[in-house]
Amino acid sequence: MKANCWMGRNTVEVREVPDPAILNARDAVVRITSTAVCGSDLHLYDGYVPTMKKGDVIGHEFMGEVVEVGPKVTSLRAGDRVVVPFPIACGDCGACAHGMYSVCENSNPNAGLAEKFMGHSPAGIFGYSHMLGGYPGGQAEYARVPFADVGPIKIEDDLPDEKVLFLSDILPTGWMGAEMCDIKPGDVVAVWGAGPVGQFAVVSALLLGAERVICIDRFPYRLGYAARVGAETLNYEEADVLDALRDMTAGRGPDACIDAVGMEAHHPTTAVHAYDRVKQATRMETERPHALREAIMACRNGGVVSVIGVYGGLLDKFPMGALMNRSLTLRAGQCHVQRYLKPLLGRIRNGEIDPSFVVSHRMTLDDAPRAYEMFKNKEDDCNKVVLIP
Repeated sequence: MKANCWMGRNTVEVREVPDPAILNARDAVVRITSTAVCGSDLHLYDGYVPTMKKGDVIGHEFMGEVVEVGPKVTSLRAGDRVVVPFPIACGDCGACAHGMYSVCENSNPNAGLAEKFMGHSPAGIFGYSHMLGGYPGGQAEYARVPFADVGPIKIEDDLPDEKVLFLSDILPTGWMGAEMCDIKPGDVVAVWGAGPVGQFAVVSALLLGAERVICIDRFPYRLGYAARVGAETLNYEEADVLDALRDMTAGRGPDACIDAVGMEAHHPTTAVHAYDRVKQATRMETERPHALREAIMACRNGGVVSVIGVYGGLLDKFPMGALMNRSLTLRAGQCHVQRYLKPLLGRIRNGEIDPSFVVSHRMTLDDAPRAYEMFKNKEDDCNKVVLIP
């Protein structure tokens, strides 16, 4: 089959790779009908996620048709149309029992490797390094789906792929980011990053009762997407973010702040940005945490900072004094996607959310290398690429 493979920093290639097969009684094989390029994939593309190997199949946002199931899978059968969550979860461990699927205790066969980096291992993830399981990803014609009786959700109506595909990751991620803010009526929420995850965080915060949502980015077209779903916008290349947020909140600061950027943030101050780029390039730190620093400094006393942007390891100049002395709450996590599938599918069916608004480009799987370059370099106002195998 054809699959998009990581071939080294800033290089992906569509290659012929072996077809997936049932390896475990709880496996399924899915023929992929739609897959997408995620902002998290750019961290792989840029070479900042360790334990990638040349030829690894990448991609973790996908859906399709079940073509084969293992003998212990009773919830699915060939022909079912499914969306597959990006974290792989067994459904039986203590973490899964508490709905914390992205830290499943059984789905990462390389847990020892992850423990060296993180202390304890999170769940396995499709197409996201050997540290997180070495599972082939979903930017391919077919994928093996472990624990298929736990993860995939059946789509039993005629909703088009683009309305449900993002249940695999970015819609639940945006929702969880807003949910972790404990939003109350009248709250002001600030979101760093107006990419698709940030856009869904805006939508989610408003649906959860925020009175105002302020979205921060530097690309006018991305801020335009955020504005169309109800955000006030702030371009950090045109205004000092901390001063602007004080002015917009009468000096108080947002009640909650969401970091939807993660490890490759930019900063308008050349010296600060250069400092982090040098330390990141020399692996003295793995992150450029500008958005996180600002979110902590901007948040009102006693507020919540919610982190859904991906981080990989170590960062410098973390404002721990602000976090501690001002009674801030810091919450973070890879999304527990399985927890949100049914509720969010219900909201899509009811017309409360139409996730397809984020899609700007539709391309074939063969076009994946071009899609990565467009998405990374923000060419042609590229917001979200869906690949059709």
